[in-house]
Amino acid sequence: MKWALIGASTIAAQYMVAAFRSLAEGGAIRVVSGSADRAARFAADHGIARSGTDLDEALSDPAVDAVYISSTNEKHFPQAMAAIAAGKHVLCEKPLAMRLEDAVAMVRAAEAAGLVFATNHHLRCAGSHRAIRGLIAAGRVGRVLSLRIHHAVHLPENLRGWRIASAEAGGGVVPDITVHDADLARFLLGEDPVSVVAQMGVSGMGQGVEDSAMSAWLMPSGAMVQAHESFTHPFAGTALEVHGTEGSVLARGVLTQRPLGEIELVTAAGRETVPFPDHDLYQQAVRQFADAVAGRGRPAATGWDGVKSLAVALAVREAARSGIRQQVSYGGAP
Repeated sequence: MKWALIGASTIAAQYMVAAFRSLAEGGAIRVVSGSADRAARFAADHGIARSGTDLDEALSDPAVDAVYISSTNEKHFPQAMAAIAAGKHVLCEKPLAMRLEDAVAMVRAAEAAGLVFATNHHLRCAGSHRAIRGLIAAGRVGRVLSLRIHHAVHLPENLRGWRIASAEAGGGVVPDITVHDADLARFLLGEDPVSVVAQMGVSGMGQGVEDSAMSAWLMPSGAMVQAHESFTHPFAGTALEVHGTEGSVLARGVLTQRPLGEIELVTAAGRETVPFPDHDLYQQAVRQFADAVAGRGRPAATGWDGVKSLAVALAVREAARSGIRQQVSYGGAP
C-alpha cells in the first residue's frame, strides 16, 4: 500500500512513516504540507520521493492508494472529503473534525464510495489495553462498576504550538487527549457514554484553550468513568484502573504511544501480574487498515469510532463550559 501524508507532522515523523514501511512493499511516496520548505525537509529526512503543497496533485497520483491525515484539526474535514472524492482510502488523526456533523459526513461519504475510513486511535492497538479488555470480557473482574483513566502528562516543547495556543486550529487538551480516552473507555467496556459532567481550566500552558480537564461519564450499564487529562503534569505518570464486583485491574504507564507499562489483577485469590504483547501500536493500526482494504476484517478504530470519541469530547467541553450535565449525542452513528 502506497501512502500520501497530508501534514508533515511530528507523529508522522516519529511513528507513522515506519509503520507504513513495516508492511511488505508499503510506504509513503508523497508528503503534502502548507509549507513547501517543511514538506521538502520532511521528505528528505524520511526518504519520501515527492513533496509539495498541492493536495489535488497528490490525490490525482494513481500510485497513491491511501492518505494519512495529520494536519491541524480544522483541516481534517476538507482534506478527508477531497481524498474520498479522489477515491483514496483514509486514515485520519483524531479528532476527525471540529464539528460532529462534519465527522459524520466524512464517514458516510467514505461508505458511499466503498472506501475504508479509519481513525488513528492508537491506545486500543496496545497489547496492554487488549489484555485488559480480555480480562473484562472473561469476567475476571465481575460486573464493572467503574473505570478510572489518569492521562495527565507533560506536553513536550516540540508539540506545544497550536495545541496550547489556537482554538481556531482545534487546540486544547479535550480534543487532543479526551478523545483518546473516550475511545479507550468504549473499547474496554463495549458501550458508549450516556451523559457527562466536567470541569476544565488553564494550569500553566493554555493560551486561549484549556490545558487540563476532569470529567465523569455515565455508561448505559451503570458503570461510571472518571477521566483526567492535562498537558501540565511532568511527574504524574499515567494510570488506568478497572474496578468490578470480583476484582480490580491496576495498570500503570500504559497510556502511551509505546508498548510500555505494567498490569496487575487483584481478586480474592490475591495479586497477579498480567503479561501482554509488546508490539508497535501504530504498526498494528496500519496492518489492520491494510487488511480492511484487502477485505479482511475492519480497521482497529473505524470512522464511526472516531465520530463517537469526538461526540464524547464535545460533550465534555460543553459540560465544563456550561456547568450543566450533557447528554452525549452521537449524530446518528450506528
